[in-house]
Amino acid sequence: MSQADIRPWSAAAFEARYRGQRDPWHFATSDYEQERYRTTLRSLQRQRYGACFEPGCSVGELTALLAARCSSVFATDVAPTAVAAARRRCAGMTNVEIACAPLSPQLRLHGFDLIVFSEIGYYFSARALARIARQVRRWLAAQGEFIAVHWLGHSADHRLHADEVHRILTEHLALQWAHGEVHPGYRIDSWIAA
Repeated sequence: MSQADIRPWSAAAFEARYRGQRDPWHFATSDYEQERYRTTLRSLQRQRYGACFEPGCSVGELTALLAARCSSVFATDVAPTAVAAARRRCAGMTNVEIACAPLSPQLRLHGFDLIVFSEIGYYFSARALARIARQVRRWLAAQGEFIAVHWLGHSADHRLHADEVHRILTEHLALQWAHGEVHPGYRIDSWIAA
């Protein structure tokens, strides 16, 4: 398969990006990304959480910040090179586990007090995202929180725009909407499992 045959949202495409550049979206160095992380953490409904799930963790920048607020963090990414970088970033954090795995409705997860869906929703088709959203309630503990944060720009790599991602989540999450913010360049919404 040639590089031209790889879809930009596929696991192979993400792995190629991370092999080509350690931090292709500059999560560790971008002022925009660092400000987005701070705002994300400020928008959380509680100061402390038990178990947290962060799919699409990339190089682990947000993962490390979540580890300070959560008893445990289970983070995943589809790119092995990103997972290795995230493990290096979170080395020594005994409450963090990072695995190479796709986000799928078939994941056998449960009991999370917090799920952080940051910058990944637009890589799914509308149908796949709706299926994932319908599973989120099963992954959350009672009163658990689901937060979604997405860039509002346009990219040829994205299958959906951020506004469409949040609309689909709102329609298919079996959760109560709790909070929303729009900032220059990104939006945040959170929901609670009633």
